[in-house]
Amino acid sequence: MKKLMAARSPEIARKPRADAVRNRERVLEAAKAVFSAGGSEASLEAVARHAGVGIGTLYRHFPTREALYEAVYRREVEQLGDLAEQLQCAPEPVEALRRWLRANVEFVATKKGMVAALALVAHGSTELHAYSFDRLTRAIGTLLARAVAAGAIRGDISAEDVLRALIGMCYMHDQPGWQTTALRLLDVFVDGLRVQPVGTAASAAKPANKAARKAPRKA
Repeated sequence: MKKLMAARSPEIARKPRADAVRNRERVLEAAKAVFSAGGSEASLEAVARHAGVGIGTLYRHFPTREALYEAVYRREVEQLGDLAEQLQCAPEPVEALRRWLRANVEFVATKKGMVAALALVAHGSTELHAYSFDRLTRAIGTLLARAVAAGAIRGDISAEDVLRALIGMCYMHDQPGWQTTALRLLDVFVDGLRVQPVGTAASAAKPANKAARKAPRKA
């Protein structure tokens, strides 16, 4: 009997832990949706309802609003890092970089409802800022290096430059329609990084020069 109980005890001990992990993930996914749609007024009660858990369950995992905001933020950063690793196998390195940058626009949209709280968290935690900057810079670096090695992207731009440019494009995230504008600017930016074939500029100028030669002279 004791042996049977001993055999069962690890399984019994693991089950609540697995449930807790699932509940935590459900809360984080729900929080992402609620914060994106509801802005700064989104409540923790709304997150709990969306996740299908009780408010007590939410508080057991995240005792404060700031703790939940930070957890959502870190999770998004990790997912962006994972996406960069997946995109290293994409056939077109430039499009892989573009896709990753576009995913960041969605990330900023998620942060929209967390800006005030994240400012407080980040103010007291330089580790959070350092962690996110390092993780995102490394993600960009892998995709950028691959595109440069393929001869598709100019090599005189750093991962930090790209990250700062992306932040600038999303600066007006509190304005209506900002995502459309950000995505358009992002496409212009990425296309501007492409290496132009030798002679493209000269060949583009030839038709204009030819037309100029054919233009009739005024008496």
